Amino acid sequence: MTILWIKALHIFFMVAWMSGLFYLPRLMVYHAQTDVQAVKDQFKIMERRLWYFVTPFALLTLVFGMWLISLYGKEWFVAAKWLHLKLTLVTVLYVYHFYLLVLVKRFAIDQNKHSPRFFRFLNEAPVLFVLAIIILAIVKFL
Repeated sequence: MTILWIKALHIFFMVAWMSGLFYLPRLMVYHAQTDVQAVKDQFKIMERRLWYFVTPFALLTLVFGMWLISLYGKEWFVAAKWLHLKLTLVTVLYVYHFYLLVLVKRFAIDQNKHSPRFFRFLNEAPVLFVLAIIILAIVKFL
């Protein structure tokens, strides 16, 4: 029974984290489109707060995921080839998460170097990673 609670919390925190990761680059699209300083300043606040709000969800996703792996055991981990690919994709999402912090900090000092189109791509690309991760976790085809 415990493992089901841990899975449920892992999934909940992952969904909360992904919600933030999908929304933050969308804010950046709008931020990159404006020339009004008061609007830029408001976006800076929103971007910073959102990044710091979702970061604990990223950490809790990791904690509950690692807890699950430890409960299933070393032999299961070695045999679960699908999980190795999933963890690789998850690692890319954590890199993406911290890259968003770099962008938040650049916006904070008015040093954005990217177009709204760049941020649109940045907003949409992680969806494919999340889809692949979910398929691997549910179907376990490797």
